[in-house]
Amino acid sequence: MFELRRLRLLHELALRGTIADVAAALSYSPSTVSQQLAQLEREAGASLLEPDGRRVRLTTQGRLLAAHAARALELDEAARADLSSAQHAQITVRIAVMPTAAETLVPPVLTLLTDRVPDLRLEMVEMAPEEGLFELQARAFDLVVAEQYSGYTRELREGIDRTLLGADPVRLAVPPTSLARGISDLRDHAWAMEPRGAAVREWSVQQCRAAGFEPDVRFEATDLVAHARLVAAGHAAAMLPDLAWTGDRSAVRLLELPGSPVREIFAATRSSSRDNATIAAVLDALTEALAAHTPH
Repeated sequence: MFELRRLRLLHELALRGTIADVAAALSYSPSTVSQQLAQLEREAGASLLEPDGRRVRLTTQGRLLAAHAARALELDEAARADLSSAQHAQITVRIAVMPTAAETLVPPVLTLLTDRVPDLRLEMVEMAPEEGLFELQARAFDLVVAEQYSGYTRELREGIDRTLLGADPVRLAVPPTSLARGISDLRDHAWAMEPRGAAVREWSVQQCRAAGFEPDVRFEATDLVAHARLVAAGHAAAMLPDLAWTGDRSAVRLLELPGSPVREIFAATRSSSRDNATIAAVLDALTEALAAHTPH
């Protein structure tokens, strides 16, 4: 029989690529991971790893067993969920959410779930969508709240389902004293945007290019509250989704962007969770919280 913990190590190696990354993710030492994978090779009676420079890579047999390991982990997850439900035991659901969802969606979601699923323990980590979606596949989380912009669809991952929660309008924010009437009036203005590599950064730059200029991005921050404060202080313009506003928006002027774009807010879950009633309850609460959000 294969040891499930060793199968998980192989699954993690298939996703993360290096023994050091697997060790860091699971709080093991690299030598422990190597020893356990060597034991798994003995159990399998086949070579699962081979040298690749200073690293290792999966052999054909290793990739085959890693695929079976993923399915074994799904079955283990389903079995544990069924047992917890039958015993009316406390159920823990771990979610990774982008910053705007952490601030505006999670508090009302917790309120809704307190009455609906009293045995639920919801644990949240604020995390960029790119990282959260990867960690979902690695089983660090049960659900991830993420976004995607028109023309920048996120990578589709095997074994991951998506549920559309709703649409979040994106508007142009300018200082209250600005005379700008649209994005084309801001070619010489400083901009606040998210760091390079983020999908929203690429989308925002494309909006400026469509208006005929390259944006002067002087301020980079993942925190959209920082963007809003820079705009309010008269130092920048920014493109901000409605979920970024948790209070008064009168400190800035909001203008419509061409085409009135929206970003899609979606929840990603593993396909093995399709029949999980607790995950379904969390999805319902997220959908309701987003629909009820109305910026002031």
